[in-house]
Amino acid sequence: MLVDWIIILSSICYLLLLFAVAFIADKRAERGAGITSHPYVYALSLGVYCTSWTFYGSVGRAASSGLDFLPIYIGPTLVFVLWWLVVKKIIRITKAHRITSIADFISSRYGKSTPLSVLVTVIAVVGIVPYISLQLKAVATSFNVLKLYPDVIAPLNSPPIATVADTAFWVALVLAIFAILFGTRHIDNSEHHDGVVVAIAFESVVKLFAFLAVGIFVTFGIYDGFGDLFAKAALKPELLQLMTFQKEGAYTTWVTLTTLSMVAAVCLPRQFQVIAVENVNEPELRKGVWLFPLYLLAINIFVLPIALGGLLQFPGGDVNADTFILTLPMAHGQELLALLVFLGGLSAATGMVIVATIALSTMVSNDLVMPVLLRWKWLGLREKSDFTGVLLFVRRSSIILILLFGYAYFRFLGESDALVTIGLISFAAVFQFAPAMLGGMFWKGGNRLGALTGLSLGFAVWAYTLLLPAFAKSGLLPITFIAAGPMGLEFLRPYELFGLQGLDHLTHALFWTTTFNLGAYIFVSLYTKHSALERVQGALFVDVYRYADQGPRSQIWQGSASVEELFNLLVRFLGRARADRAFSGYFRDRGLERRRVTTADADLVNFTERLLAGAIGAASARVMISSVVKGEVVRIEEVMKILDETSQVIEYSQNLEQKSQELETTTSQLRAANERLQELDRLKDEFLSTISHELRTPLTSIRSFSEILSDHPDLDEEEKSRFLGIIVKESVRLTRLINQVLDLAKIEAGQMEWLVEDLDVPQVVENSLDTMTAILSEGEIDLDVDFAPDLPLIKGDRDRLMQVIVNLLSNAVKFCSDEQGWVKVSVSSQAEEMIITVSDNGGGVPWSAREHIFEKFHQSREGLADKPHGTGLVLSISRQIIEYFGGRLELVETSSKGSVFGVFLPLRQPVKMEKAGQ
Repeated sequence: MLVDWIIILSSICYLLLLFAVAFIADKRAERGAGITSHPYVYALSLGVYCTSWTFYGSVGRAASSGLDFLPIYIGPTLVFVLWWLVVKKIIRITKAHRITSIADFISSRYGKSTPLSVLVTVIAVVGIVPYISLQLKAVATSFNVLKLYPDVIAPLNSPPIATVADTAFWVALVLAIFAILFGTRHIDNSEHHDGVVVAIAFESVVKLFAFLAVGIFVTFGIYDGFGDLFAKAALKPELLQLMTFQKEGAYTTWVTLTTLSMVAAVCLPRQFQVIAVENVNEPELRKGVWLFPLYLLAINIFVLPIALGGLLQFPGGDVNADTFILTLPMAHGQELLALLVFLGGLSAATGMVIVATIALSTMVSNDLVMPVLLRWKWLGLREKSDFTGVLLFVRRSSIILILLFGYAYFRFLGESDALVTIGLISFAAVFQFAPAMLGGMFWKGGNRLGALTGLSLGFAVWAYTLLLPAFAKSGLLPITFIAAGPMGLEFLRPYELFGLQGLDHLTHALFWTTTFNLGAYIFVSLYTKHSALERVQGALFVDVYRYADQGPRSQIWQGSASVEELFNLLVRFLGRARADRAFSGYFRDRGLERRRVTTADADLVNFTERLLAGAIGAASARVMISSVVKGEVVRIEEVMKILDETSQVIEYSQNLEQKSQELETTTSQLRAANERLQELDRLKDEFLSTISHELRTPLTSIRSFSEILSDHPDLDEEEKSRFLGIIVKESVRLTRLINQVLDLAKIEAGQMEWLVEDLDVPQVVENSLDTMTAILSEGEIDLDVDFAPDLPLIKGDRDRLMQVIVNLLSNAVKFCSDEQGWVKVSVSSQAEEMIITVSDNGGGVPWSAREHIFEKFHQSREGLADKPHGTGLVLSISRQIIEYFGGRLELVETSSKGSVFGVFLPLRQPVKMEKAGQ
């Protein structure tokens, strides 16, 4: 049976385990064996996004608004899946500038402005304190419900109790101790809190395991799976509505919640801390962009089933829906599961509170307290030789005060709202950072005054439309403030500001805060001047990938400083050991002897400032550097000239790289062209050799037989007749060879004369066969003719088409089988084309040579025992003739049993026929 001491002992044991995990991780890091650089640790630490709001509040929201809980998780999913490049840029900027918080980030972007960092810190503290109170409320509520076991009593509001008896108070103190022990071990906040990160990753696993355990129990233990649960819920109209989007204004709410959660995923101080500040190296993000969305999916699978199961189990509404995940196991006697749920909720709450207080304490210390202390000369802190004790005291005091403020909000205001409502107020507060932060990353035109004005107006409107109404609901302000507006001015009603109606409270506030914030940021930035430092920082942020490893930011000082002064300045804030390591490493990396360098250059000034920024923030670091560097900021014209020169050098380098790539491409093309020319030269030599042989052979025959006839006039008539026949045959062969060469020259020169007319293709083929009759008979070759009926006429040149068909028939006769050769000619039409095919039963053409055989001078050696017959021009000339009329000549089929050549002519003449050979 669960009693108070068992619950408290379990909580203490869990927190001690958390301490042990953090302690071991810190010790490993000190030995150089830290595990925070492991991608899975980084990805799981991002799960700090899922707080008690997720663990308890999501179920409560699902029970009242159905699927409206989903946008809170769709937003960060979209950011990491689609906009991960934005997250990568934030990480790159954070590392390049040793940024320690979101206030430091925004302040650094706009000229390291102290007023801006103060404003961001105030907004963050005021906005996140309600969120911290949400965590304390969740822990206190779950403890109060669990200790009443076996009774299930979870009212919407708990009766007031004394502070010393309040669970939330003691949880706040324990978390303060944890944050102090593991969050303020280093003076330099840009260094990683290994213990905290590993503890948060561990808690992410615990809360996911607890949530999945309850989800499985409800879905498959109480009910027979999702189908059974949803079927029973669908029988009740009020529950069926929770599974649809039919509610009025649902889509507007979804857009609002998705937008808020997308911004919160990177702008919440705790999210910025784990995403950017605690990131060890950028490649970790590759794992996070898919593992974190997967984590969000897993922890939300059972939200709606648990909500529906709770509504079915407790239909009277007397049990707070936020506690369904706890009360359902209690109602079914699952003591251990209920205790696991409590520890899971404690894990969700503690993870958020620890990281948030560390982030906020850094902001309060660096951007709120330290700038004030350093400017009060009467305190004499600037001359203090050791500032580390002051820094640690301020930071640790900030952690305690922030948690006490969170507890105070819970005691006096938190009971009036549900968990999700409190969380959304905080989301809307950090949304005010978006214009200045995201705008500063992508727009160089934004300036300090624009960011200040936008943030101030946005924060004021947020307080008026969301925070003050929460005060009114708690009784701190008259309730008439909401209904009638201040002093009865209805147009100033916080939920219907300036008469805007028809929107839910959150969408209404988001509309007006965005209008004032973004509008003022853009307008004021456009119509006010930028300081030199603002322009420099704007260029460094927007073009961070260009300047991250460059030195323009180190050249903005015009003056001098001694190395000793800079070293002593670091000693005051970082301690002698840390400062000595830093300076020794700086000079060692540059190959310099530290003792020989007395005057600091701009690079060392910048290096020192960056180290200080990690300890006291960018704005305070700028103040302290100014106190020891004798000089002033370079004029804006000089600064921009330096940036322009750097940009030109980088652009020139990129151009050289591009030209180099183009040169490599051109070289490859020239190499290929040269190889082709060599191949053509080889073919030309073979052609000349062949054509010389082909011309010499008939000429030699003609001369030889003519000389015989001339020298022997007394030859008998039969012999003379035979010799004359040979002379005639060789003359025809010589004429044909010369005509082929002339045809090729004319076609390629575009000087071929064409006689275009209507052609009956079967008739043209018949005429071509007539000219081949003697050759076919001589070779005892069988001829098969197949003409389709009713073929249409086409446009073409009769003689040239006959030339092509005769060429194809000649090749078929030449290469067909010696034993029983046959040739088949067919004519048909199909798909707007006239098709003429010539087949033979020869040895075939290798398929790999199907295109080469149409090249000029190419001679096939397949199927002929001796040297190829002909000049290698027949197929090339034939293809160019066919292409002139918009057709195609192709090797259609080939095998060891023969080849099939096809002529494809369009039935309709092309509009424009280009010259053959072009």
